[in-house]
Amino acid sequence: MAFLKYKELTQYFNFFRELDEKDIPSYIRDYITSGEKVLGVYKTFRDHGVFTNKKIVLFDQKGTGNIKEITITPYKSFSTCSIKFNTSNADMLIYLDSGYPLRLRFVKLDPVGKKKLRILYNNICEELI
Repeated sequence: MAFLKYKELTQYFNFFRELDEKDIPSYIRDYITSGEKVLGVYKTFRDHGVFTNKKIVLFDQKGTGNIKEITITPYKSFSTCSIKFNTSNADMLIYLDSGYPLRLRFVKLDPVGKKKLRILYNNICEELI
């Protein structure tokens, strides 16, 4: 059996919209424990990414939406995290202790969106220290 150490854990998520905490669908709330604080919720066309003070929860709908892959990654499993800002996009690259990379892309960011993403990134980094 072959094993690729640096195979991506997930596909690229092109998050293009931030949701208010009150707009989180109920099926997503089931993955947030009572002791967690939601730091940010981002959305692609059909996928979601939830950032709490303890973990990232990614909801990846496959195909026509009949299959949902849910990935929960606690911040304590990060070995390193970086962010790169472009004119209207940002890429967050996370390496897990296992060596797997996790890539998240945030598109169509305005200056306010970039500032919120910086704050989110700083909160994640605080959990790493």
